[in-house]
Amino acid sequence: MARVVRSGQLAQGPEVAAFERELAARLGVEAAAAVSSGSAALELALRALEVGPGAEVLIPTFACAALYHAVTRVGAAPVLVDADPATCSLDPADARRRRTRRTRAVIVPHAFGLAVDLAPFEALGVPVVEDCAQALGARVGARPAGSLGRLAVCSFYATKLVTTGEGGAVAGPAPLVARVVDARAYDERADLAPRFNWKLTDLQAALGRRQLARLDAFVARRRAIAARYRARLAALPCALPPDVGPRHVYHRFVVGVDRPVDAVLTRLAAAGVTARRPVFRPLHRALGLEGYPEADRLWARLVSLPCYPSLADADVDRVADALAEALAA
Repeated sequence: MARVVRSGQLAQGPEVAAFERELAARLGVEAAAAVSSGSAALELALRALEVGPGAEVLIPTFACAALYHAVTRVGAAPVLVDADPATCSLDPADARRRRTRRTRAVIVPHAFGLAVDLAPFEALGVPVVEDCAQALGARVGARPAGSLGRLAVCSFYATKLVTTGEGGAVAGPAPLVARVVDARAYDERADLAPRFNWKLTDLQAALGRRQLARLDAFVARRRAIAARYRARLAALPCALPPDVGPRHVYHRFVVGVDRPVDAVLTRLAAAGVTARRPVFRPLHRALGLEGYPEADRLWARLVSLPCYPSLADADVDRVADALAEALAA
């Protein structure tokens, strides 16, 4: 980053181009386009797939609001899908029930770092946008997360597995990524087609390149933390995340509790442990809708414990002890 500052080239330039090449190679796809945020990446991916007014897009209700906003900003209608209890992503059967002749895409997040098998969603016959915001470094069989869908979107926000502070990317086939490259900047164009100022800077890309080079070490540490949590929490009355080897990179370590979540979070906070619900609020609750029982159940019982590479073993033990006390209270 200091080298970039000294160069005087701070805006999008050679560092962004190098970051895009390295990210595409890591994901095993033809091309990647770096953009200003994961939210921008979601919208640009839908635009690249020509999703617009009159279309419907299947999205999970048990997810952050960025997916909903991306769909509405392109003029399409979000269709909420209930959660899969095994993956916390979309339930394939419910997605199949909610698909209509107007469905033009489905956004499938790898929730909390657990890579999802996309085959049931590809069977819907519409493009799958693979949301890798929480799953860089995960694999399904021999294939990395990010190479499984029609397009993949990444987020490089400060809390993600790789960070540029703020930032994101769209990755996939070169012709589709070229549409994203065209739309992320509006200046000096021959026409006035809708475009945006959603570029990444060379300063951010320099940070991202070093972060990407350390991804394997970051993931190894997250998995070590998860293993320590498993050992310390095995005897407690809580459900642990699935142990599925390379499919999980533990962006979050999420446990299920049989106590009121708010009370558990309050007791953890009193012990100096910051824990959260892994999803702020299911989208259907924000919209006043019903008919999503599994998402309601997950929201009522899941707790996300601290899990990040700089967390020390002693901190993991402290969190485990605090959770034991909270569950016993």
